[in-house]
Amino acid sequence: MTKILIDCDPGHDDAVAILYAARHLDLVAITTVFGNASVENTTRNALAICALGGLEVPVARGFSGPFVGGEPPFAAAAHGRTGIDGAELPAPRREPAGVHAVEMIIETARRHQGELVLAIIGAHTNVAVALRLEPRLRQWLRAITVMGGTAGVGNVVPTACINVYSDPEAAHVVFTSGVPITWIGYELTRTVLMRTSDIARLRAGGTVARTIGDLAEFYRQSYIRIYGIDGAPMHDGCAILPFVRGDLIRHEPAALAVELAPGLARGMTLVDRRGIRPGVELPPPRTPRPPNLLMAVEADVPRVIDAFVDTLLTYP
Repeated sequence: MTKILIDCDPGHDDAVAILYAARHLDLVAITTVFGNASVENTTRNALAICALGGLEVPVARGFSGPFVGGEPPFAAAAHGRTGIDGAELPAPRREPAGVHAVEMIIETARRHQGELVLAIIGAHTNVAVALRLEPRLRQWLRAITVMGGTAGVGNVVPTACINVYSDPEAAHVVFTSGVPITWIGYELTRTVLMRTSDIARLRAGGTVARTIGDLAEFYRQSYIRIYGIDGAPMHDGCAILPFVRGDLIRHEPAALAVELAPGLARGMTLVDRRGIRPGVELPPPRTPRPPNLLMAVEADVPRVIDAFVDTLLTYP
């Protein structure tokens, strides 16, 4: 069974990603980072999700801000004050692990060399620092799977998604690491929506499903209010799917770079989608970079949502 470590900032859709991964993969650890809320809140939320699902998974707290100084752009408008408003989660049953998230990432990868998939569904800060501190991490990891950035519309600014915009320098480290990367951007995940009928199915289930149903309804109302989109987007779970149901999301090789310069485009993920064929001779400025990841280009949305809902209904 695939071993996975989830680096996250829970988050309504993070909760679904964690619970989905725990049912289908060997979830060996969770690390937390700032993002949807402060790292204090995201760590508490991760521990509460574990309590909700009965998951005995170590949770390590990570960074509270990015490489470069400044206040992180928390996502209270969509996720609420706590980062996961909309339902009463159980109180955490334990404390975070007594090590930093970076140490947890490095040690877990060392123990499971060649086996571990690292899912980044928040800011990239923890993983980037781990890659800098332990160069062998690049060889130890089987793969990295990322939800963050966008090849189209953004969320925090017009052309950037919060998971990359929060710490562009860290994202640059990850995307240039040489580790095999599977990537899905916000322009696609914002179409992967839990509708009212899906939420009704969850609310007819057990305690876990009902709780997630209430969270999804809060998130749905946020998206209606902010974007006029009637549905709760399941962004982060889409990063887990390739290692469970590879048939539900189609990927293609792509070259991605992160814009680091100050200005309106900072944090933008630039994807070369010109379709230039290999071997075509062009002047150097026009020559495409070689692909550095597999980019999600199409999702079977009804079946993706069914996969999440069906899994959540298996919990008591």
